[in-house]
Formats: sequence, C-alpha cells, structure tokens
Amino acid sequence: MTDPIADYLTRLRNAIQAKHRVVEVPASNLKKEITKILFEKGYILNYKFVEDGPQGTIKVALKYDSVNKVNAIKKLIRISTPGMRKYTGYKDMPRVINGLGIAIISTSKGVMTDKEASDLKIGGEVLCYVY
Repeated sequence: MTDPIADYLTRLRNAIQAKHRVVEVPASNLKKEITKILFEKGYILNYKFVEDGPQGTIKVALKYDSVNKVNAIKKLIRISTPGMRKYTGYKDMPRVINGLGIAIISTSKGVMTDKEASDLKIGGEVLCYVY
C-alpha cells in the first residue's frame, strides 16, 4: 500500500455505502488526528484507539440520521496524493462547498481544518475534503 490516507478514506467510504455501524482501520498518528477532527466536527459518532500488536487499530462508529438513515458524511475526497502533493498558503485556503464542508490540512503546527489554519495564518498540505 502506497497511500495510507487514501486507504483510510476508502474504508470509511465503503463502510458508509454498505451501511455499517463500525469500521476498523489500521492506526497511524496521522489517521488518529484526522479521526479526532472528524469527531470534533460531528462527522462521526465516536472512535476508539485499540492498541494491539505493533500498529494498533482505530474503531470508528459512523453517524447516521435516526429518521431517514442518511450518513453525516456525504463525500470524502483525497486531494494531495504521493504522486502529486497539493500545498496551500493561508491566503488562498480552499473553501469546500462555500464553507459548509471542511478541508483537512497538515501544517507545521499539526493536522487541522482549513478554518483553524486560516486563523493561525499558516498553510500546509491539503489532505482531503469532507462534506
């Protein structure tokens, strides 16, 4: 596997499409930070870091609407890939669906959303869009 972030997003996408409640993903520090952001912004219901073996796993509980069973995440799009990295400065930060979605950005101060990076006036690598 050459792109673990794309694998993480694809596992979430597949679990959403199959209407699963929980999805297990191999853990890494970057994936843990992305999971925390998804939880803070209300895109997932809960998460748990399980330390087993050298790597560990992340159990992600997906969030569905109780009435019409629609998932909170509509789309997960990988932007920066290992073959073509995408960087942005704080002045030209991407707006996802005119501010309704979030862009997850890896900066020198850690992984954060586009709004947090703009407030701190730092740019970085645009990992993915979530809406």
